[in-house]
Amino acid sequence: MGNKETLNISIMDKVLAPVINELAEFNKHFKVSMKSHVRLLDIATTFILKQKGKKIRPTLVLLTASLCGGINERTHRGAVMVELLHTATLVHDDVVDQADKRRGFPSINAIWKNKASVLIGDYLLSKGLMLSVSSKDYDFLETITDTVKRMSEGELLQLEKTRKLDIDEETYFKVISDKTASLIETCCYIGALSATENEEFRSNAKRFGSLLGLSFQIKMISWIMKEQQNCLENRLVGILRKRKSLSL
Repeated sequence: MGNKETLNISIMDKVLAPVINELAEFNKHFKVSMKSHVRLLDIATTFILKQKGKKIRPTLVLLTASLCGGINERTHRGAVMVELLHTATLVHDDVVDQADKRRGFPSINAIWKNKASVLIGDYLLSKGLMLSVSSKDYDFLETITDTVKRMSEGELLQLEKTRKLDIDEETYFKVISDKTASLIETCCYIGALSATENEEFRSNAKRFGSLLGLSFQIKMISWIMKEQQNCLENRLVGILRKRKSLSL
């Protein structure tokens, strides 16, 4: 394990520390929320649960709620809802991208193919929406449906601009704001919604989430570009060495 990876783990430990007990409680709620009487769905969701992610989005819900008044049952419902939405988008993304791996595991579509994967993603999204309806968390429902709309629009705008190769800075920020930052923004906003009636707190939490989401996406893109550059440099070195050996 490299120093960079060790540092990242150390930072995440510090971020998680204030809500580590609440995250354990969240994991229980999240597992229950994915249950189904359909055997295929149950097998698939159990497989998903084994892919332990960092749980950044529910962590943001919990942290924001703790800052705005305190974590409660509504906070946990909000955390489960955003993680269901996030998981649904990952399943759908792997279908769109034809990805074979997710977090070191075979992707859902690699195992159950595209048709079942799309339906599994739809099921997870519907479970999140139904959770807010059954609990009468209509403010959550309004927020999350707008987020789904923005994420879809962001993906399609990116697809359109990628084909035309005419993206400018304003459009770029529109894409990453809708595609990625919108869900981070929603996590912080829902955390505040669950914990306080103070509109200033809620507005500030939403703004913070938006800026955090933009920063996250820009940082991730710069990291990907650096990795691609390193990969290209390694390939070029290999080609040059091969040519040198052939000329000798």
